Amino acid sequence: MPRPAEPGRAEPQAGFVHTFLPGRVVFGAGSLDQVAGEVESLGVRRALVVATRSARDAADVVEVQLGDRFAGRIDGVTQHVPTAVAEHARAKAHELDADGVIAIGGGSAIGLAKAVALTSEVAIVAVPTTYAGSEMTPVWGETSGGSKTTGTDLRVLPRVVVYDPVLSQHLPKKVTAASVANAIAHCVEAVWTPKADPITEVTAVEGLRALATGLRRTLAEPLDLDARSNLLYGACLAGSALATAGTGLHHKLCHLLGGTYNLPHAETHAAVLPQVARINAPAVPPSKARLEAALGTTDLAAGLFDLFTEAEVPTSLKELGLTEDQAREAAKAFKPTDNPIPVTEDLVREILTRAWAGTRP
Repeated sequence: MPRPAEPGRAEPQAGFVHTFLPGRVVFGAGSLDQVAGEVESLGVRRALVVATRSARDAADVVEVQLGDRFAGRIDGVTQHVPTAVAEHARAKAHELDADGVIAIGGGSAIGLAKAVALTSEVAIVAVPTTYAGSEMTPVWGETSGGSKTTGTDLRVLPRVVVYDPVLSQHLPKKVTAASVANAIAHCVEAVWTPKADPITEVTAVEGLRALATGLRRTLAEPLDLDARSNLLYGACLAGSALATAGTGLHHKLCHLLGGTYNLPHAETHAAVLPQVARINAPAVPPSKARLEAALGTTDLAAGLFDLFTEAEVPTSLKELGLTEDQAREAAKAFKPTDNPIPVTEDLVREILTRAWAGTRP
C-alpha cells in the first residue's frame, strides 16, 4: 500500500514527463567579475550589453571587462517589452553584428535581450538584479496595441545566468518586495498547471521557502547579504519551476492586465495571486499543504496576502490604478484556460473584483 503524501515532499505519480532545460548558473557574491569569462567560454565575439538604469554601474564594470568583445550598449528599458523598443534593440544588434547579449537588471532587461534572441542567433548571458526569474525560462513577451503576446522558444533561454547578491543588496524595499511577489507567483502556480509534476513541485516548494524566509529577513535587515542570496536562490528555483510547469490562470490574468492597462508587472502579481490561490489551492490539497508549510501558514491564500501586506506591496488593483469598470472589462475579455477548476467569466469576475478591492481571502 502506498504511504500517504507528507506535507513537505511531493510523491511520484503513476507517470509524468519532465523536461530539464539546458543552462549554466554561476552563483555567489562577486560573481559579476566572471561575466567576461563566461562570455568568452561561449565563443561570443561581439556582445551587446542591455542594462536597466539602476544597473548602470554594473554595466560599466562588464563593459570594461569585455574589452574587444564589447560591441555596444542599450541603457534603459521598458516593462512589458513594447514592440517599438524590441525592434530598436533588434536593429541595433544587427547593426553591431552582435552574436551575444548581456542583460543586466530585472525582467525588463532580460525580456529585451530575449526579444533580440527571438529573431537572431545570439547567446544570452543574464545578470539579474531583481527576483523576476525570467532568466531561467524560455518564455518571452512583447506588447503592442494594448495587448501582450507571450510564447515559449528555446532560442531565448539564457545560456548562462550569473547571480551576484551584491548587485541587489541596495535594492529599495518597495522594489524588493514587489519583485519577490512576482517570484512567489511562479512557485505557487507551478504546482497546478497542466504540465506540473513532482519535480517542478519540489523545486517550487523549496523556492517559496527560500523566498519567504529571505523576504522576512530582508524586511528587517535590508543589507543582509545572506538574505539577498536566499532571495536570488529562491528566484532561480521559481524561474526553473515556471520554465517547465508553464503558466496558467494567474499569469494569464496578470499578462492581460499588464498588457492592456499597463499595470506594473510585479505588483499586479501581489494583488491577483492570493485571490487565485483562494480558488485553486483547495483543488490540490497535498500541494496546498506543502506550500503552506514552506510559507509558514495554515492557509495559503491568506498567508500570501498577509506576507505581501507585511512587505507593504499593494494587494489591490485599485491601488495600481485599475478602475472597477476595467476589472469587469478584463473579466469579459479573458479567454478560458486549463485550470484545476473550470474557468468561467463569473469565476474570473469574482477573482478580479476581489483583487480590485484588495479583499483578504
